[in-house]
Amino acid sequence: MAFLNPGPAGRGLPRAEINMIPLIDVMLVLLVIFMITAPLLTHAVKLDLPNANAQRKQAASKVEIAIDAAGKIHWNGEMLPAGAIDLRLANLGATQPTTEIHLYADKSSRYETIAEVMAAASRAGLSRIGFITQPEVKR
Repeated sequence: MAFLNPGPAGRGLPRAEINMIPLIDVMLVLLVIFMITAPLLTHAVKLDLPNANAQRKQAASKVEIAIDAAGKIHWNGEMLPAGAIDLRLANLGATQPTTEIHLYADKSSRYETIAEVMAAASRAGLSRIGFITQPEVKR
């Protein structure tokens, strides 16, 4: 939009300068928006964290217990006689209570046998039991 300079006989010449009022209005709106949003972008939570002197943790020991379809129990690949699992788990719980138990069970094994092994581990104070399964093959 050109503004005209009043001239003779109502004819004017266009002004050769920029109207600064709309530009200043836009600049002030942007400044207000920036002033409102800038503190939100630099929000930080001040915490006084404690110091810790952690030592490198050794890899947890593990015991693999397998239960086959016939109900026989294997301890790290060695077949155990009936009733020996309670004694082994009690000894393990007394000496190394943080040991992980990896429980491999055949899908046709009886749930009763699996529950007995889990109960014996619980009585021995062993609570880190992992059930090992084979991933399903998608065809």
